[in-house]
Amino acid sequence: MSLDGRTALVTGGGGPLGRAFASALSAAGARVLLTGRNRASLTEAAKRVAEEGGEARTAVCDVSDPASVRSLAAELADEDVSLLVNNAGVAGPVRPLVDVEPEEWDEVFAVNVRGVYLMCRAFLPPMLAAGRGDVVNVASVSGKRPLLNRTPYTASKTALLGLTRTLAGEVGPRGVTVNSLSPGPVRGPRMDRNFRLTAELTGCTIEEAEHDFASRAALGRLVEEDEVARALVAMLAMPGLCGADIDLSAGMIAPA
Repeated sequence: MSLDGRTALVTGGGGPLGRAFASALSAAGARVLLTGRNRASLTEAAKRVAEEGGEARTAVCDVSDPASVRSLAAELADEDVSLLVNNAGVAGPVRPLVDVEPEEWDEVFAVNVRGVYLMCRAFLPPMLAAGRGDVVNVASVSGKRPLLNRTPYTASKTALLGLTRTLAGEVGPRGVTVNSLSPGPVRGPRMDRNFRLTAELTGCTIEEAEHDFASRAALGRLVEEDEVARALVAMLAMPGLCGADIDLSAGMIAPA
């Protein structure tokens, strides 16, 4: 599909999935803005996008901080941001709930839920005024199924699904769609970390932790970054999609 003439803002832009989103959106014709907390990571992501034939600009922003989000909105006041991809997220601790500190819980919700709220609050008004726009919230299949020792993360992603459905009902009648994309475990540094921590917690090897996790999926494997990015672009090609959640988990439907 063509996204020619549209400007896409992607949070969590310094991470592997943010870069994959940027490459796919740029290839579809969008002008891409990557934002995140770490300038060096953003610069590296933009460089990788350019190496893949795309283009992305960068801006530093902490989505959990209202002042930082307001500053970003002011910086982009002249941009017609009609596509917002809320991709920023933190994985949080890997341990039983009773061993999770309140500060750890709050950090997960600050980024994974509060950050989405703040970004939507800042960038939805121009879309509503124009009567068009798309918001895609990157949730997780873990928000729909048990994931032992990951309660803060799963709870935040379940909350994000509820936010998506309700916000879609609020802004859909005014021409703006809101949907969520729920990847399963995406191969990359974050899952490598989780497998390592799971191995430390349970006494298994890292390879066993990965195999156990992947075996729960119907396809018996992890999801690749480019698959998630292609799914995002495919969602934008479905104009009737609103208030929906797209599961891209390689069939991870079995309980933990």
